[in-house]
Amino acid sequence: MKHDLFGLLFVLLASISLGTYAQSNQGTFTVKGVLVDSLTNESEPYATIRIFSSKDALKPVRMAVTDGDGRFKETLKEAGTYTISFTSVGKNAVSRTFTVSEKNKIADLGTIQMSESSEMLKGVEVVAQKPLVKAEVDKVTYSIEDDPDSKTNSTLEMLRKVPLVTVDGEDNIQVNGSSNFKVHVNGKPNSMMSNNPKEVLKSLPANSVKSIEVITDPGAKYDAEGIGGILNIITTGGGMQGYTATLNAGVSNNGMNAGAYGTVQVGKFTVTGNYSFNHNNSPRSYSESGREDYTSEDYKYLNSESSGKNKGNFQFGSMEGSYEIDTLNLVTFSMQMWGGSNKYNGAGTTQMLNAQREHAYSYHTLSRSKYGFGSLGANFDYQHSFKKKGEYLTFSYRYSGSPNNSEVYTEYDDIKDYPYDMDYLRNQHYDNDARTDEHTFQLDYVNPISKAHEIAVGAKYILRDNQSDTEYYKDYNGTYQVDEDLTDKYEQTQNILAAYADYKLKWKKFGAKAGVRYEHTFMDVEYAKLAEKNFETDFDDVVPSMMLSYQLAPTKTIRASYNMRISRPGIWYLNPFRNTSNPTSISYGNPDLETEKSHSVGLTFSSFSAKFNVNATLNYSFIDNGIERYSFMNNGVMESTYGNIGHTKRTRLSLWMNWNPGKNTRISINAGGTYADYKSEESYLKQRNSGFSGNMFLNVQQTLPWDLRFSLYGGGSTPHISLQGKGSSFSYYGMGLSRSFLKEKRLTISLNTSNLFNKYLTFESKTSADTFTSWSKSKNPNRSYGINISWRFGELKAQVKKAARSINNDDVKAGGEGNSGGSTGGGE
Repeated sequence: MKHDLFGLLFVLLASISLGTYAQSNQGTFTVKGVLVDSLTNESEPYATIRIFSSKDALKPVRMAVTDGDGRFKETLKEAGTYTISFTSVGKNAVSRTFTVSEKNKIADLGTIQMSESSEMLKGVEVVAQKPLVKAEVDKVTYSIEDDPDSKTNSTLEMLRKVPLVTVDGEDNIQVNGSSNFKVHVNGKPNSMMSNNPKEVLKSLPANSVKSIEVITDPGAKYDAEGIGGILNIITTGGGMQGYTATLNAGVSNNGMNAGAYGTVQVGKFTVTGNYSFNHNNSPRSYSESGREDYTSEDYKYLNSESSGKNKGNFQFGSMEGSYEIDTLNLVTFSMQMWGGSNKYNGAGTTQMLNAQREHAYSYHTLSRSKYGFGSLGANFDYQHSFKKKGEYLTFSYRYSGSPNNSEVYTEYDDIKDYPYDMDYLRNQHYDNDARTDEHTFQLDYVNPISKAHEIAVGAKYILRDNQSDTEYYKDYNGTYQVDEDLTDKYEQTQNILAAYADYKLKWKKFGAKAGVRYEHTFMDVEYAKLAEKNFETDFDDVVPSMMLSYQLAPTKTIRASYNMRISRPGIWYLNPFRNTSNPTSISYGNPDLETEKSHSVGLTFSSFSAKFNVNATLNYSFIDNGIERYSFMNNGVMESTYGNIGHTKRTRLSLWMNWNPGKNTRISINAGGTYADYKSEESYLKQRNSGFSGNMFLNVQQTLPWDLRFSLYGGGSTPHISLQGKGSSFSYYGMGLSRSFLKEKRLTISLNTSNLFNKYLTFESKTSADTFTSWSKSKNPNRSYGINISWRFGELKAQVKKAARSINNDDVKAGGEGNSGGSTGGGE
């Protein structure tokens, strides 16, 4: 009843606003014309237009831009005398005076000429709607802070709009068609993202994010890892100018959130801080699964049903500061903190049938689990700038520590006819402590040799320590005792020495970027209980990259690229801990995994203007030793682990389009299609699977009278393909309404809802092999609705200065069960 009333109120408010908007007066007087270059007589597209009334020559009554053909047609609400001015980069400003009246409602200014300026303008003016996307030679940037939906959505929801990024119905993330990508925050990696990317981004409010960079062609200066590319999240803590403090809070049917941001400057010292808290209390979810074992007649058909409830907290905090020693020397520092915990309580029933579908055995399961994750990082950068503009030397140090802990209790009752060793069904609990610690030292030098040429060189040394400590207990006559066979301790150290060289060329309409990176890895693996498996090794990787671009027109660019990327397995892939809490399905990592290598070529076309923007990318990639999760039957039990067994070929077309039919309307589409071919030729798994998959996201934003901002969105995806099966298709929809109040719009109130008329989303998946076929179906909470309030205050103008180069460790492939596969990474 509550959500129906909320939905009715929401739709009624939106309908009233739209009706009022349709009846509003759109202006009865018009000025039009065309702007051209005085020498070539070619049109002058996207020049800035300002119209001033004779009553006030300082404040424009209207601002706009010319279209792609240099034409303009603007409406005015009142008769009178006006002055219209035009400005454009590299041109002298020009203005005209005109008069409109009841007798002459249209002022046709004809052709207006602009001449070249002897001095280039220092910047580009942005008017009307700010562009949400900017394309550069190696990345695409989406401005989250300029999107009204960021007031109420999570960062994960905003990712659905970002070009080259896909988020499916189960919140799994792909970048450029690959689930193996790196995530950076403010240009710096965070190991906690390796194991919890979708959980963290789901909990992180979008109003704490400034922009998201999709770096599809990382180049030599970045660590060689991350096959899909790098997702660099720029938070407001590092980008907002001026002394300002912002408080925000929200509540929804699924939980609550609160946050704060502030900046202060004292002389040459500037510091900024950001903190957010999120509490999630989701409704109960339901799942069922089945399996057919082709190797057994007595225990052939397995059926399970379960339900559970999850709740948890998430915190994010950051602090950045800078001290400008003098005009040539800058010291910056930063600290980041992520952390959270989840609790899950569930119950389930498992039944096994024989080939005649008669009862073989069954049991009931109760489970309680607690998961903790976190990360603490600190950076220090010293930058020395030379007298030549753009030339600088940077020294950086970074520490990152990321604990990931899990504690699970499993109890069994109502056991009937269980045929195996009853030790499998003893009440049990395990405590697994895993963590990664890193110390990184880096030196970078950049020299713009001339306006056309730039070189960059650097070196890095990483000391990385991965640990896993598992204690397994089983209930013997009411007393929990350590199970020595399942208890284990594992440690892997990686010391990585890297050096790179980059060259960048910008000549007329042509651009190029080429580089090479060398990495040498020292690796040491130790087992506390299996000393005979200890080993040491070292290996080398040479990673080339190249990008070419050509400017077809002032707003149109075409780019071609080649990248080789590698992916070292992280702790969740390597961890040998065996999770036997479900005796019919056991999972564990593989400490013998090798580095994964990928080759990728791409072609991108970008066109960005005030009215219409498009970014289209065609990409082909192949991997010959891909790290894939696979499953097999062993004595009636399905075991799942990882191996370098994948031979993958993937072709993907990504399309992002944005159309602004008017200054108050924005329509965008984010879509993609992939053909994937997976193959394994190992003796223990000979399998192949291929097929098409696609996704689409549509968003409409409208500014209504009274400064109301209305947003409507929806999308979906076809099933995705994997080596041993396929996932589930899905669809979703939502809308939001917000308004700002007070002077300078310092108070913002937002309403939001998604999937209002669907309490649950159902997901289905299927896995097939020579020895079995399994399927699963889950019903996850889907409906959400809530309100968010944000208040900004403060007035000091300051900005945290940042070193132009800093540390980016993006060389680890990491994940876990249910994880989307994103991992630690970084940006510039």
